[in-house]
Amino acid sequence: MKCHNTKSRGLPKSAPDDIRILLMGNPNVGKSVIFSKLTGVNVMAANYAGTTVSYTEGDIHYGRKTATLIDVPGTYSLDATSPAEEVAVNFLEDGANVIVCVLDATNLERNLNLALQVKHKDIPVVYALNLIDVAESKGIQIDVDKLEKELDAPVIPTIATRNVGLKELLDKTWERALKDPVPTEPTHISHDERWAEVGRIVENVQIVEHRHPTFWERFGDLAVQPIPGIPIAILVLALSIGFVVGGGQGIRATILLPLLNNVYVPAITTFVSSFVPEGILLNVLVGEYGVLIKGIEWPFFLILPYVALFFIVMSFLEDSGYLPRLGILLDSILRQIGMTGSNVVPMVMGYGCAVPAILGTRAATSKKQRLMITGLVALAVPCVSQTGAFIALLGDQSVFALVFVFLTSLIALMVAGAIMNRLIPGENEPLLMEVPNLLKPNSNALVQKVWLKIKQFVYDAQGPLLLGILFAALLVETGLLLVIANVLEPLVVGWLGLPKEASLALMLGIVRRELAVLPLLALELTTLQLIVGSLVGLFYLPCITVLAVIFKEFHFRLAIYTLLFTTLTAFIFGGVFNQVARLLGFQ
Repeated sequence: MKCHNTKSRGLPKSAPDDIRILLMGNPNVGKSVIFSKLTGVNVMAANYAGTTVSYTEGDIHYGRKTATLIDVPGTYSLDATSPAEEVAVNFLEDGANVIVCVLDATNLERNLNLALQVKHKDIPVVYALNLIDVAESKGIQIDVDKLEKELDAPVIPTIATRNVGLKELLDKTWERALKDPVPTEPTHISHDERWAEVGRIVENVQIVEHRHPTFWERFGDLAVQPIPGIPIAILVLALSIGFVVGGGQGIRATILLPLLNNVYVPAITTFVSSFVPEGILLNVLVGEYGVLIKGIEWPFFLILPYVALFFIVMSFLEDSGYLPRLGILLDSILRQIGMTGSNVVPMVMGYGCAVPAILGTRAATSKKQRLMITGLVALAVPCVSQTGAFIALLGDQSVFALVFVFLTSLIALMVAGAIMNRLIPGENEPLLMEVPNLLKPNSNALVQKVWLKIKQFVYDAQGPLLLGILFAALLVETGLLLVIANVLEPLVVGWLGLPKEASLALMLGIVRRELAVLPLLALELTTLQLIVGSLVGLFYLPCITVLAVIFKEFHFRLAIYTLLFTTLTAFIFGGVFNQVARLLGFQ
């Protein structure tokens, strides 16, 4: 089997039969659905070598043969004007046996720009004309035979969500992959020539008839209008919060906590105690901050339920096409603080993790917006782990306190955004955002995406959490915590109104943000102390990984400014709130 132009740079692992298939296309054309339908269980996500752009690869089976299917990051062209386009070009240069190029039948003109660029590469191509059912509902008819002649390659009509055409697509892909290609010289045409060719092809193969809009089309249009768009957004957000908070609490109360307290903790404590004598080592393993207890309880029994449900909600909103509509709806509000509706996506990503949110600012239209998004996410957007910690800390004791903390986060975002808009030089660009079709997400693709995100969360969070818990156990068992608590007493007790033991949360918060909240669970705190501790944790310095990404994406000085500003904000705001509340008689 012969592979084209194979290079070693950034090359993903090869499949057993050394067959490589690239899955390419514009964003939001259904690539992820096709990928999930064609691949087996051996699926992994990774960053392309030397970049922070992620791709997904999995095994694809046909008879007794296996190939690697690589879901290349979505791109509109191969002009390499963005990191995603650069990675797409690199994958093509690395070589492949065949390319599956997915086209959106509802927007053929835009998709043909990439299709023609792929056509002129020296790699066999199979085109999947996806979303044909949606196109037909809009009155769009495409002559597939004519399109095949124009592209000089197989074109398979598909409805990926219903498996329509996927068997034929797979057959044709393997046929092209296993056939020794005839070497051709890649063709280069200018940008203007390519778009002229796109217009000619569309005119030749596509007919558009007038049709009445469907329910989902009408709903999608209404979702971007202030009325009823704002009530719809409030309802969506309320249902999302209820699903994450209520569902997480239900799973913990009925399944996880009984399993932890009645099964795991007694079993592991008995097992370790049977061969480890009493002393520091036993306490470090299964004591108050035992690594084998808190290292399982905090990430898996406390945070993971909320994380998993959050990923389900976010993936559903992404795949349905609702998030861009929310961005359009909020554009006028965000412009008051110097941002645009297109910034909603990276901001929302920050509620999952600040790292991809900051990396996502590369798509921003100006450096000013990149700096603003980064600053706001680092200051007042709690990541999903921190959100889970807030819910665990406040949800059972005071729902009003939980709501107050998140309202404070939103107000802080608006105030800080308005200040940064005045201080950071630069102009705001007009809103440029693609609005995909509003569709029902595919369940298989949704499950696969959520599973990959959960695996990545466990992989990223478990190590730092274990180190933080080990550090806490050593501080407690060696008596160093008491020494540090005495030094920090004027700040922690006098200014913030928290018990001395809360000093541990401040030290662990340097490792990961949720560790600035989780140790408070073991303390008997009043409602006021719960709120103060949560506010300090909300604004406290970003975790080490986030600071490293800020340093890499911008410069060391900005990382230091972020560290100092967030820490000072946490202590000043938390202390002022505590002092004012006590003067007003709140406890």
